[in-house]
Amino acid sequence: MVHISRPVDGLTPTSRRLFLALTGALVAAPLLDARRATAATAATVAKSLDDPAKKEIAMKLVSSAENSSLDWKAQYRYIEDIGDGRGYTAGIIGFCSGTGDMLDLVQLYSDRRPGNVLAKYLPALREVDGTDSHSGLDPNYPKDWRKAAQDTAFQQAQNDERDRVYFNPAVRQGKTDGLRALGQFAYYDAIVMHGDGTDPTSFRNIRKRALTKAKPPTQGGDETAYLHAFLDARVWAMKQEEAHSDTSRVDTAQRVFLRNGNLDLDPPLDWKVYGDSYHIG
Repeated sequence: MVHISRPVDGLTPTSRRLFLALTGALVAAPLLDARRATAATAATVAKSLDDPAKKEIAMKLVSSAENSSLDWKAQYRYIEDIGDGRGYTAGIIGFCSGTGDMLDLVQLYSDRRPGNVLAKYLPALREVDGTDSHSGLDPNYPKDWRKAAQDTAFQQAQNDERDRVYFNPAVRQGKTDGLRALGQFAYYDAIVMHGDGTDPTSFRNIRKRALTKAKPPTQGGDETAYLHAFLDARVWAMKQEEAHSDTSRVDTAQRVFLRNGNLDLDPPLDWKVYGDSYHIG
């Protein structure tokens, strides 16, 4: 005999199964949304420039422009006057005797390692701050810089000052503007070259110039359009100074990543600076 199921509470077996399926889906939906949100948050964190792997990429990109090498750690000992009116340029980020950041670095190193080989130059560094003078530094300052660069305490001081003055502010502002790793790097590279002072070509004024053309994501704008506006403003700033008039670190590097839609600065990366080709796999 065939058994016929009777409706219970007005629901046939088929409609009851449908009801339970829909109810289960509604219960599960918040859980799925929560999981997706968690995954999205994790992805966002991983894509920030302060993620260790991304930061390593940033260091190599800057080193390719500043030192024509991806080996950024070899630049602790680098020092020369490149004729840009800033005196000696040295170290992993181009600390300059004429702009105050070299003075701050040597002071930090001396606080941590009193009597180090560079400590005796502190009075001279104070005197030449704001100029391109080598007074009190020549002839032995470059030799002593290279000697100090063998000390891990000096290397760490360079790392810490780079992060305090350049890297951390750039990443912080990039996150505030809703930018991913490429945008944060564009900010970082701009602060490295132009500083964040009050002059028209400083980072903050490059950003203000960009904001007149486009808005960043946190202000309702499109990230790609805003970054093009920022890079346009950066190129303008670079062309105001003869020493920085070669804009390839933007044109054939950052702009290439942007046109490729690589907003997360994910490898592989291929770019050129000053005509030299580089690759990160």
